[in-house]
Amino acid sequence: MPSQNPSSPVWLAAWMRTHDIPLWGAADLRECATPEDAHGQGFAFALAFALPMNPLIMAAIHRGPTFAYADEYARVNGCINAYSTELEGILRGRDVRAQALSASERTDPVGIRGDFPHKTAATLAGLGWIGRHCQLVTRRFGPWIRLGTVFTDMKLPLGVPFQRSFCGTCTRCVEACPADALTGRAWHPGLPRDAILDAAACDRWKKEHYFQYHKGHNCGICAAVCPYGLNTFRH
Repeated sequence: MPSQNPSSPVWLAAWMRTHDIPLWGAADLRECATPEDAHGQGFAFALAFALPMNPLIMAAIHRGPTFAYADEYARVNGCINAYSTELEGILRGRDVRAQALSASERTDPVGIRGDFPHKTAATLAGLGWIGRHCQLVTRRFGPWIRLGTVFTDMKLPLGVPFQRSFCGTCTRCVEACPADALTGRAWHPGLPRDAILDAAACDRWKKEHYFQYHKGHNCGICAAVCPYGLNTFRH
């Protein structure tokens, strides 16, 4: 996978190993609208990486989120933000433009979006595909991961983008969603989020039923039932 790319810079591969980051790769964003730096310039590339969640916690939320899940969600996001900021600093120290993207930060409350989809960088970097639950699915951890992104202009060996879904005929996440927010459509590059997920319905359900978990930002049921996540226990 991308973390084993022999043509990656030695220092970068070593940095990833030091931080126990099992999945990472570089994405070509030259056809994407990215956030801009202080001078109004976007970025051509991004380093995308994934940190796994505790599988025992993830498997336990198939009927709804728990405080253990909420704590794990916050812990992993905190690690991602710390690592992203550190990597941004290292790249800038090498005279390379770089800018970290915060984990799970909603900057558009109406559109229910952040500044840029971590999932877009991850699919382009070859980390995984988008499942019917509108989350990134990796072969090694399924959707039981959180994502980090650091924009950069540093030229790196690019990952091979995923071009289709590998969910097959599985619809477990669609059937498990308590908000009926998933359409069941299979992802392909360029498919808009609304074709897969009714984000407003998902957000409304979480706020009405799970407000005690980060003010309704946590659910995770659809991810918990994913066979690719459950396969984690077989590795």
